[in-house]
Amino acid sequence: MVIKVFLASSSGSTAIKKKQQDVVGFLEALKVDYTQLDIACNEDNRMWMRQNVPEDRKPTNGIPLPPQIFNEESYCGDYDTFFDAKEDNSVYSFLGLPPPPGSKAHAEEEEGQEEEDLQSEEEEELRQLEEEEEAEVQEDEEEDLEETQEEEAE
Repeated sequence: MVIKVFLASSSGSTAIKKKQQDVVGFLEALKVDYTQLDIACNEDNRMWMRQNVPEDRKPTNGIPLPPQIFNEESYCGDYDTFFDAKEDNSVYSFLGLPPPPGSKAHAEEEEGQEEEDLQSEEEEELRQLEEEEEAEVQEDEEEDLEETQEEEAE
C-alpha cells in the first residue's frame, strides 16, 4: 500500500506550504512509504485529487486544497484530519496502515488479540467444566434411579 500525498510545489500560500511540510516530514519520520503527487504542474494529478475527495469532505467552494492524503485510491483526509490523527497518536489508523512491530499501537493491538484468545480459552474451559458437571449429575441421577429400582424390586 502506498500513501499518496497531493501537494502544490508552487503554492503562493505560506500556510499551505507549512501544512505540506508538516505532513511530509511526519511521514518521513515514521518511515511510511509515500508518494508525492504535484497538482501545480500536473493537471492529471489535480483532476484526480479533486474528483476523488468525497463530496462531504470538500470545502464549501468545492475545491479541495493540498495537502490531500490517500491510501492508494482510498481517501484518508486533509491536513486538519491528519493533524487530529497525529494529536491522537492514530496516524497509522488514519492512513489505513497496520502499526509497525514494536510500536505502542502494535503492542496494544497484540495485547487485545491475546486478551481475546485468553477469553476464548477461558470460555472453552468453562464449557468443558459445565459439560463434565452435567455428565456427573446425569450419572448420579442414573445411579439413584437404579438404587431406587433395586429397592423396589426387593
